[in-house]
Amino acid sequence: MQLLDWPGIQAAGLDLRIARTPDQLRALQRLRFRIFTEELGARFPLAVDGHDIDPFDPWCVHFMVSDQASGQVVGTYRLLTPQAAAQAGRYYSASEFDLAPLQGRLPLLVEVGRSCIDAQYRHGTAIMLLWTALGQVMVREGYRYMLGCASVSLRDGGVTASEVWRRAQALMARFPADPRIQPLHPYPLGQLNSTRPARVPPLIKGYLKLGATICGAPAWDTDFGTADFPILLDLERLDARYRRHFGI
Repeated sequence: MQLLDWPGIQAAGLDLRIARTPDQLRALQRLRFRIFTEELGARFPLAVDGHDIDPFDPWCVHFMVSDQASGQVVGTYRLLTPQAAAQAGRYYSASEFDLAPLQGRLPLLVEVGRSCIDAQYRHGTAIMLLWTALGQVMVREGYRYMLGCASVSLRDGGVTASEVWRRAQALMARFPADPRIQPLHPYPLGQLNSTRPARVPPLIKGYLKLGATICGAPAWDTDFGTADFPILLDLERLDARYRRHFGI
């Protein structure tokens, strides 16, 4: 894959590279299992021996954040290009959403997912490295759109998901001409009625700061026990601060 010659970036004792070997991919799959299953309680039907094994992994570019001092793998994100999605047969998101309204954008659209960071490294540097990498790769390869599914845990009875849905409705009202995609297995919107205060999860908050929008109602992921919100970023709407940071 041509992206493998991307040189990587370093900051504050962390190193971000593209995983290039089977051992590196397995380290990322162990990290994903540890965080998603052991920490968050997600159930992976295809998990093997403490590894989150996913059929889309062979088609994806996997970003790997490591601690330079210890060599410990502490963060990851995976990216699926439109060319790789065609080879895989579909985008991962197509298992949760009807992507037909995005049809005209698909040739310039990358999908991101399986984002996770070790709890000790959730202070901002690791996620900024990952977003910088995504931005650099998209600009270098000529992609304009980024699609992802942002998962919100339902273990609090839908309190946080209700807050995210309020933000989503406000964004959709602000950008009425944007495409809307429909979930294949919708989470019952009638249950997103909590008025209790809640913080928007850091990943979604970060996406919105970048200039991304939530482009539809959430899907219900019963394996993860989450409401999954579709996130769409158009690089032409990227916040000016991040345009400078990414060198766009």
